[in-house]
Amino acid sequence: MIGETLTPASSNPLVMITGATGAIGPRVVHALYHAGCRIRTFSVDAPASGMFPPQTDVIIGDVTKEADVESATQGVDAVVHLAALLHIVNPLPEMREKYEFINVGGTANVVDAAIGAGVMRVVFFSTIAVYGQASGCVIDEQSLAHPDTIYAQTKLAAEEIVLKAKGLDGQPLGVVLRLGAVYGSRIKGNYERLTRALARNRFIPIGNGLNRRTLVYDKDVGRAAVLAVSHPAAAGRIFNVTDGRFHTLNEIIESICTALGRKPPRLSLPCGIIRSVAGAIEGGYCIFGLTSPVTPEMVDKYTEDIAVSGNLIQKVLGFTPQYDLQAGWHETIGEMKYIGHLR
Repeated sequence: MIGETLTPASSNPLVMITGATGAIGPRVVHALYHAGCRIRTFSVDAPASGMFPPQTDVIIGDVTKEADVESATQGVDAVVHLAALLHIVNPLPEMREKYEFINVGGTANVVDAAIGAGVMRVVFFSTIAVYGQASGCVIDEQSLAHPDTIYAQTKLAAEEIVLKAKGLDGQPLGVVLRLGAVYGSRIKGNYERLTRALARNRFIPIGNGLNRRTLVYDKDVGRAAVLAVSHPAAAGRIFNVTDGRFHTLNEIIESICTALGRKPPRLSLPCGIIRSVAGAIEGGYCIFGLTSPVTPEMVDKYTEDIAVSGNLIQKVLGFTPQYDLQAGWHETIGEMKYIGHLR
C-alpha cells in the first residue's frame, strides 16, 4: 500500500505532481488518484475544466522560482517531477542556457524544497535519450549514458541531483524513471506527426523499416509512477520504463494504420538517396541564412535503432505493462478522434 510506505499514519498520502498539465501529467495524476493518493498539482498553466479528479489541490507556479516551489511543497509526502523544457529538433546553441535553467535549475529547486519539507520520495521523469546512440546494442540501466542533445544532457544532469538527494533519515530520496518514447492521445512530437501523416495518406517510409524502437503507452507510465512513489525498493534507483518489447518501425506504422482503419504505405524511399537530398536542401537554405525543414540528421534519427530493456522495473518493482502496441494505438487513435485531435 502506498500509505504504508510513505506515511504509516495515513492511508492517503499527499502527492504533488509538477508539470501536471503537460502531455503525460493528467495520466500520472489520475493513476495516483485511483491508487488512493490525495493530489496537488503544480504547473505554470491552469488546467482545463475536468482535466483533474475532484478535490485536486491546484497550484499555479514555476519550478524555476524557489519561493513558488517551497510554498507548494509544504505538507507533501511525495513529489513526482515532470516539469521540463522538452526536446526540440536542432535547438540553437543559445537555447542551452534555457534548458539548464529549467531542467537542471528547476529540478534542484524541487529537490531542495522536498528535503526542506521532509518529503519522503521524489520521482523524477527522465528519458532513454540520455543513453545516446544505441549502435545496434540492447541498452539497460547498466549501460553508460552518452547524451547527444541539449535536452538529454540536461535531463542527465538533473538525474544526478535527484539521485544524490537524501531524506531526513539519511536514506536516498529520489527515483529516476527513464521513459521510452511515450505515446497517447495528448502526446506531441514525432509520433503525433507520424499519426497525422498516416491519417492523411501523406507519409512514405524511409529505409526498410526494420530499425527498432522502444515505446510505452502513457497509461502504463502512470502505473509506473505509482510504483515509483510507493515501493520501498525504488529509492535511489534508475528504472527504464517501456512496454517490455522492442518494435520495428514497420510494426509501429502497421499498428497505427490498423487503428486508423487503413492499410500501411506500400512504398518506401531509399535511405541513402533521401539523406543526400536532405543534405542538398539544407545546403541551399544555408546559403540564404535560413533553417532547412529537413536535414540529414533528421533522416538519421528516423532510421536509428533504439532497443532499451525495461526488465529491471518488472523484476524489482513488479511492474507489468498492461498495453501492447496494438491495444495502445487502438485506444490512442480512438481518443484522438473523440477529442478532435485527429481530423
